[in-house]
Amino acid sequence: FEDERLLPFGAQDFQLVLETYYRKFPPFKDKRCYLFLDEVQRIEGWDKFVRRVLDTENFSICITGSSSRLLSSEIATSLRGRSLTTEIFPFSFEEFLSFHKVALDSPQRFGSKSRATIQNMFGQYLRIGGFPEVQTLDNELRRQVLRNYLDVVILRDVVERYSISNMPALRALIKHMMNAPATRFSLNKFYNSLKSQGLACSKNNLYDFMEYLTDAFLVYQVPIHARSERVRRVNPQKIYVIDPALLEVMTYRPTSDQGAVLENLIFMHFRRNGVHPEYYLTKSGTEVDCVVAPEGAKERQLIQVCWDIHAPDTRKREVDALAEAKRELGLKKGTIITWLDEDTSVEGLAILPAWKWLLTEGKKL
Repeated sequence: FEDERLLPFGAQDFQLVLETYYRKFPPFKDKRCYLFLDEVQRIEGWDKFVRRVLDTENFSICITGSSSRLLSSEIATSLRGRSLTTEIFPFSFEEFLSFHKVALDSPQRFGSKSRATIQNMFGQYLRIGGFPEVQTLDNELRRQVLRNYLDVVILRDVVERYSISNMPALRALIKHMMNAPATRFSLNKFYNSLKSQGLACSKNNLYDFMEYLTDAFLVYQVPIHARSERVRRVNPQKIYVIDPALLEVMTYRPTSDQGAVLENLIFMHFRRNGVHPEYYLTKSGTEVDCVVAPEGAKERQLIQVCWDIHAPDTRKREVDALAEAKRELGLKKGTIITWLDEDTSVEGLAILPAWKWLLTEGKKL
């Protein structure tokens, strides 16, 4: 329904489509048929037509749209329990390899040539990301398209939808999150930072902005892992971004920050597979990046993400954090995901490069 040749198209015209279809194929009136409506949010009253057809005809209907005007919560309300929602994410790493025609050996065995190729492609994946449209574009055009994605999210999906007038505060919030992914976000601190810069915005508006950006699938908010709902409410949430390429085009990111980009990518792998990680703070205040409970798993999993653990101090910090969390949560195993490091010789601890984890352990989710 973004095709201008269909205009003007109103809700009443949907019935004409059905009548024309049945007139052309009369026997199908007694069979299960499938109706696909893309960018249907552009047609006012589409939900009433869909609800009627579901009640009166033998149809399965697939509705797709790329706007926050087609939120799953609103579809559920409009269709009154007659819908199932599927989220479509940017390419996973395995899909990225498939798109670029990189064939994989047996998942459990990687030869030296295959390993080198996959490592190279993983570096590209961190930089290019998973949006299909930008995969074959040159570097500058790709960056322009990705910046345009952000503008579309801000201007169409958020500003127009919610009639936001305080654009400077909204842009400052997005810039802050893009510059600090995979970190705990304190809205109070950000509010005070805006005040010090002379930008007026209420805390309630900032809370609203966060929800709007989450609804538009730009960011994800992750709570602390705790039994107490009060503890979950008072502790800041960690923020992740839908695709690593958006981080790459929005900020100049030195190597020391690559660990946050890698953690963001690992989080999105969990989220893509329907798993909702939480972060954990030990009693000593040490953070473990992910506590996950995949469906069907016998116990929760602890995941720590670190770009490089060559330095003894770094390795000790990451290993000790996992060990402390395992004791407190009563778990036996923990995993450290890195850029290239690998070590599975320590009982109860696996250190794996991200590319290998994504193609082996990560596929079991």
